[in-house]
Amino acid sequence: MARNDKLKLGTFVYTFGFHPAAWLHPGSDVNGANDIAHLARVAQISEAAHFDFMFFADSPAAAIGHPDALARQPTKMNRFEPITAITALSMVTRNLGFVATASTSYYEPYNIARLYASADHISGGRVCWNVVTSDHDETGYNYNRQGLDPHEDRYRRGEEFLDVVFGLWDSYEDDALRLDRESGWYHDPAKLHQLDHVGEHFQVRGPLNIARTPQGRPVIAQAGGSERGRELAARTAEIAFSLASNIDKNKAFYADVKSRMAKYGRKPDDLKIMPGIVINVGETRAEAEARAQEMVDLMHPEVGLLMLQEFLEIDLHGADLDAPFPMDKMPETAKGSVAMFQEVREFVEQGHSLRELITHYARQHTGNGLTGSYIEVADFMQEWFEERAADGFILMAPTLPASLEDFTRLVVPELQRRGLFREAYEADTLRGNLGLSWPVTRHAAARAAE
Repeated sequence: MARNDKLKLGTFVYTFGFHPAAWLHPGSDVNGANDIAHLARVAQISEAAHFDFMFFADSPAAAIGHPDALARQPTKMNRFEPITAITALSMVTRNLGFVATASTSYYEPYNIARLYASADHISGGRVCWNVVTSDHDETGYNYNRQGLDPHEDRYRRGEEFLDVVFGLWDSYEDDALRLDRESGWYHDPAKLHQLDHVGEHFQVRGPLNIARTPQGRPVIAQAGGSERGRELAARTAEIAFSLASNIDKNKAFYADVKSRMAKYGRKPDDLKIMPGIVINVGETRAEAEARAQEMVDLMHPEVGLLMLQEFLEIDLHGADLDAPFPMDKMPETAKGSVAMFQEVREFVEQGHSLRELITHYARQHTGNGLTGSYIEVADFMQEWFEERAADGFILMAPTLPASLEDFTRLVVPELQRRGLFREAYEADTLRGNLGLSWPVTRHAAARAAE
């Protein structure tokens, strides 16, 4: 069935690029971790290409691991806090949206509701909260915990947390501000609501002391391949990051999550499924392959081991890189992303060496990696979009800004030529450009149902 909408595109931001050796590449800015001008350039390249948003991943902790490996991989060792960064970047852009990650495990709902509402007002309605529960032990040690709380506990807290934030964002109704100097009424007291939430994890009185935002409320993003994660996405998310490694798996994920939305009174179009994809692109496949191999050659093996140890939470230091992966060390279950864990496990069960796994994980560790000509990349995106395996993609550029510039120079015009991607923004807000419905407050909905 033909689609009437267009692809959505976002730029994934690790400071230097997604590849762990990106900071070594001459196409990245080695000083960029502490220079907002570097991120502003990435934002402006994204906006000039009419991307929907920039997405900031985050972990509120330095990485843990062997000191020599950590000293070679700065991604988690030196980075801006994302809500601060996107607020600054909104001042040098007009239409580009910004997705910032914050964990429900280490904030309070009122803090998050106020921070994101403020950023949404400052940006003119271009902010999205990527909701995570955190998935690495090192975060807990900074927040009065001994490592990571159990998965079930984090999800129960996260679900209640999100409900409280939604309630706080509904404190002011859309037309609550009267701003009537003649009568002296600043807001309509009947349209400002106290929350009075009492639950398992939180007691929050409210109301939130900031008005309804330009897009009603910030957009919600989530990544989660588990059963619990899929259900939460169907109930609350407006962007879902999938991690499936092929079109059939992603079609199944796409259909499954969207089929769950109706029971929550939601339409399928109000959730955009956007796989993260690492892309090396060139005029020709040979050019793209050379760029991909250049990044592999730049990466030190210690860095690859650090990546795997961090994700699997096991000790691989000193292991024989040319021997098969030591399966006795493979965890029984995932502590973080279930889909990503399955991708790694399937690869090593094929008998690949640890060195081969390092290379594979470095090039594809979100579940997808694509190296090819701009025609091949556009063909891939078109197939996934038209087959309803994706509504768009999160571009995980190996280096920033160089790889992003390659994509916007080569692939975007091809997608536009095929009528798959916009040539101008449709709206001033992120919600509008994504084609999402206006979020009606619970109080207005209750009155309409009477």
